[in-house]
Amino acid sequence: MNAPRNTHARAALLMLGSTVGFGLMAIFIRLASHSLPTWEVAFFRNLFGFLSLLPVLAWPAFKQSRPLHAFAQSVRTQQLPRYFIRTAIGIVSMFCGFWAIANLPLAQAISLTYSSPIFVTIAAIFMLGERVRARRWSAVVCGFIGVLVIVQPWSHAFSLGSLVAVAAAMLSALVAIQIKQLSRIDHADTIVFWTYALWVPMSLLPALLDWKAPSGITWVWLLAIGLMGTVGQLLWTRALKLGDVSALTPISFTQLPLVTFAGWLLFDERVGTATLVGAGIILTSTFYIAHREAVLARRAASQAVSEANPPGE
Repeated sequence: MNAPRNTHARAALLMLGSTVGFGLMAIFIRLASHSLPTWEVAFFRNLFGFLSLLPVLAWPAFKQSRPLHAFAQSVRTQQLPRYFIRTAIGIVSMFCGFWAIANLPLAQAISLTYSSPIFVTIAAIFMLGERVRARRWSAVVCGFIGVLVIVQPWSHAFSLGSLVAVAAAMLSALVAIQIKQLSRIDHADTIVFWTYALWVPMSLLPALLDWKAPSGITWVWLLAIGLMGTVGQLLWTRALKLGDVSALTPISFTQLPLVTFAGWLLFDERVGTATLVGAGIILTSTFYIAHREAVLARRAASQAVSEANPPGE
């Protein structure tokens, strides 16, 4: 009885740690963006993130008798052209997301990023051939209403900058679908390795066009961005291995009050009613979509077991 409880508790703590990591990364992005262009902040996020991730990826291989060979085998892939497409879309999504964090109120930027699962549901229909029934479609429609409430295209409060955050969520959805496709063949560590290995040079090229030498405390923010991003990603993947996505998703929503408080404390930002209402609608829709996907996944797994072990055998 205690083992499942301990597993659920560990998963919840890992997800909470991941959420704090991603929240701190957003705060450090805003701080670093005061003195550096978005492209350069993204480059250092990828560079320092990759450097902090390499020891984690390489450690299992270096326990072997031929560590370099074992590591090369662990990240070997036959899908390299697809990685170029995945990372190209991912880097544009990152640029959009970082720009939104640097230029929009933090609460608004983060709220809009939570709309990504809504776009994932739609993309899965066309790219993965998934069937989406009425209940998930209802959640998608509600999610779009939440996005519209925040963006307010009908009012004087509308800003084209808010569409950059929506674009980041849409592109992130495409990346999520591509990761699902890549994971059918490659291990998760292989996907992470090639993602970072390609992101570093891809983000360097635009950064060089508008390069400004970091100095002083900015180096601390850049190091923290890379470290927090990697920590958040590692904890997130491990949490999902242990727990149910529908149970863990609400924990990730605590990122919003964290960055909202930071926006008020550090940047004197006030949260508007539209952002609060829209965020509530988006988070509710996202939770329901995650819940339905978890239910359908369990149902499919149960059906597969039943087919593999028919009664009477």
